[in-house]
Amino acid sequence: MTSRKKHTLAFYNIENFFEAESPLLQTSSIKWTTGRYLQKIKKLGLVIPRIGTKETSKHPALIGLAEVENNKVLEDLTQSKLLEPYSYQFVFYRSLDKRGMNVALLYDPSVFSIEASKTYYIELPDSDGEADYTRDILWVCGILEEEKIHVLVNHWPSKREKETDLKRMAAAKKVGEIINKIKQEDPKAKFIVMGDFNDNPNSLSLDYLTKNFQLYNAMEKLRSFSRGSLNHNRQWYLFDQILVSESFVKAKKEEWQIETADIFDENFLKHPKGKHRGIPFRTFLGGNYHGGFSDHFPVYITVSCATEGQV
Repeated sequence: MTSRKKHTLAFYNIENFFEAESPLLQTSSIKWTTGRYLQKIKKLGLVIPRIGTKETSKHPALIGLAEVENNKVLEDLTQSKLLEPYSYQFVFYRSLDKRGMNVALLYDPSVFSIEASKTYYIELPDSDGEADYTRDILWVCGILEEEKIHVLVNHWPSKREKETDLKRMAAAKKVGEIINKIKQEDPKAKFIVMGDFNDNPNSLSLDYLTKNFQLYNAMEKLRSFSRGSLNHNRQWYLFDQILVSESFVKAKKEEWQIETADIFDENFLKHPKGKHRGIPFRTFLGGNYHGGFSDHFPVYITVSCATEGQV
């Protein structure tokens, strides 16, 4: 008889994950200390293994991360008490982002093996003629239990910056260039494009990707008046998304295909009371240390494929 293997593939903006006493977080109000850093690691360790467990009954195979400072914080995270049992490894490159933030990919080496990886710099338009830097796009090619997939991890320019629509469209075009380049060598390549896009699913930048590069936005139907991956001024947004190539939707039974998509917004990740009740329990709020998990909820998809065996 035929049964199905399942995996969770996730993305999580983990909000200013910097080393203890990092100068990037040393202000009069924040006071980022070793104790607070270790508490942040513990909180992330509580979240990451639980993402998608309702659907797959196991920890995620892949987790894209945003707002990571360096290798050191990823080593501390993956070797921490709560994550060490899962033997996560990571792919990381430092970018020229002016705030010192980068993206990364955690992966379970028992089910995913790396074939190649690199980062792509995004050339951003700037009205003053000077170079403008943001997070690079991380490309990882690997084998998920015998099938090759390409993962692109993104953290696009914030809406708080100048000329933001143009900058996010520049990032979207760079994603498209990467996809086209890979498809020239492998027309049947399968892609997972994940990240904090700082745009909602119906924005021009995401619309550009879905219409021009045969991508399916798994998050498109999840946003509502009362739900999203982050909340600003009591309004929900779904900036964190996962897109997949259409080959994940029209896959053969023995190939990986998408099953479900969701926001991991369990109650323990939310403010329990007060004026912030129900929104993400943040690490920082209003320029002050707040002691929570992150200002974003993780998002995830589950994929499955047929495997021969007894049900």
